[in-house]
Amino acid sequence: MDGTGTTRRTFVAGATAVTGAGLAGTAVVAGAGQARAAGPATAGAGRARPAPAGTVAVLGGGVAGLTAAHELAERGFAVTVYERRALGGKARSMDVPGSAAGGRRPLPAEHGFRFIPGIYHNLPDTMRRIPYPGNPDGVYGNLVAPGEMMMARTGREDLRLPIPWPGHRPEPLTLDELRRALTALLETAVRLPAHEVAYFVGRALVFLTSCQERRDGQWERTPWWEFTRAARMSADYRRLLAVGVTRNIVATKAEEASTRTVGTLGEAFVLNALGRGADGPPDRILNAPTNEAWIDPWVAHLRALGVEFRVGWTLRELRHGDGRITAALVDGPDGTRRAVAADHYVCALPVEHARRTWGPALRAADPRLARCDRLRTDWMTGIQFYLTERPPLVRGHVNCVDSPWALTAIAQAHHWAGRDFAGVYGDGTVVDCLSVDVSEWDRPGVLYGKTAKQCTGEQVAREVWAQLKAALNDTGAPALRDGALHSWFLDPGVDGLGTPHPTNEDELLIHPVGTFHDRPPAATRVPNLFLAGDYVSVDIDLATMEGANASARQAVNALLDRTGSTAPRCAVTPLFRPPELEPLKRHDLARYRLGLPNALDFG
Repeated sequence: MDGTGTTRRTFVAGATAVTGAGLAGTAVVAGAGQARAAGPATAGAGRARPAPAGTVAVLGGGVAGLTAAHELAERGFAVTVYERRALGGKARSMDVPGSAAGGRRPLPAEHGFRFIPGIYHNLPDTMRRIPYPGNPDGVYGNLVAPGEMMMARTGREDLRLPIPWPGHRPEPLTLDELRRALTALLETAVRLPAHEVAYFVGRALVFLTSCQERRDGQWERTPWWEFTRAARMSADYRRLLAVGVTRNIVATKAEEASTRTVGTLGEAFVLNALGRGADGPPDRILNAPTNEAWIDPWVAHLRALGVEFRVGWTLRELRHGDGRITAALVDGPDGTRRAVAADHYVCALPVEHARRTWGPALRAADPRLARCDRLRTDWMTGIQFYLTERPPLVRGHVNCVDSPWALTAIAQAHHWAGRDFAGVYGDGTVVDCLSVDVSEWDRPGVLYGKTAKQCTGEQVAREVWAQLKAALNDTGAPALRDGALHSWFLDPGVDGLGTPHPTNEDELLIHPVGTFHDRPPAATRVPNLFLAGDYVSVDIDLATMEGANASARQAVNALLDRTGSTAPRCAVTPLFRPPELEPLKRHDLARYRLGLPNALDFG
């Protein structure tokens, strides 16, 4: 998943907000594929602009908002983006306050490590259209592909897995690493009964051959836990194939996660690993802090296209009257409330923030908005640990499948090739950043017996470090040493830890059964209001940067349709579906309409 993690040891929070003056009558964007999006990649740069096609207010400056601004500006609209906190939203990186010394930059932190798998098509297309010095394919050229990953088992050998992809060269193995790899494979093979493996493969084939109607109906109503019959299986089956998949990838609970969502993403990742319909390798990350590699060049490009930004402006209400949005009520950096007017409005806030701005009149105009109240969010938040030595970890993502808090992590310096970490960031002693995502905040930990929400920030850092060591230091040489820990940093969106009312400004949409049917389309029934965000109904059906990007493209297309524009529509590329399975899906469609189970579903 594109991560939502943050840093864990320096727990210094803070982000600067850039303020700007309000401007009425401009477009506002609000909020957070194989086929290329239509439209000139550098439209408007360095030449006189024609009269704008209309004004749009984009409310929110995350991936959805910046994507909408990008597509609209290329099509001649005058766009202003209003963002409450910082451009890039949850995708941004940030500076650790007070961490720079000797002319270096501050240590880089983030809400979570960026993960841009090959199943994405729309987001990579946008990245190719963002210029970056020295890269003919723009910021897309800043993506690098780890060649391996690890399933870290507590008290057992860890599974070190190469990621298959043409051109990938496996990392060299020492004799000891080879011994451990073989031991881990044999341990897993012995402890995971063959009949359970066969059963899981059978369930996967059921999903792969299910028609879309069955996926949207039967499997959307079925929890993954029930679909995989996890309650009947061994502890290893539950940990690896039920809980592990949902907690660490989809960031929800197996007992309630929709089989439609989990199965759709599992199918996409398997096809990606097989090289089918993929944009690139299954695992890709950026080769530098997110803002340096992606967000800052994107904002600069949008400014060149004429987009204006108002950072520090908070949307309070979308005012509805006479069947339209008449104004966006925003609080400026000075606290003064203003009414911003535009021809069109794109609400690009995360759902938990967006629905607070939809008043009774607007909800009455489009009752589908009220269904968004049923959408649920949960905590998936990151912490970074800064180290004075590079840990001997796998060169890729680590999934601590037995950790109570469902930890995933990656040591980043190896992937930031060409950057002398100690020479560029911090005080000169930090050589690596171990970025960790915490997906489970409501389960007791191993040190204090408390949930992450019940712990203080310091306790969260100590607890996560202990769980990492339990997973990584349990066999062979210790991978993490206490003496190498310089500091930690926890996502500043988290507040009130250890109190009765902890808060998180950056929660993640989760996908319990029935969620699919509550997700709204990008085009609302209000003619000048459009929605963009990872909660909007899109093909990928998961809270991701790809979903945010695709939804923004759909919002722009709806706006073009409503205005009768002749501008080319944005390409929206769906997930790859193998054509070989279509006859089986057509057969399943006939069975589903007759009320029969899938032909491979033997219970």
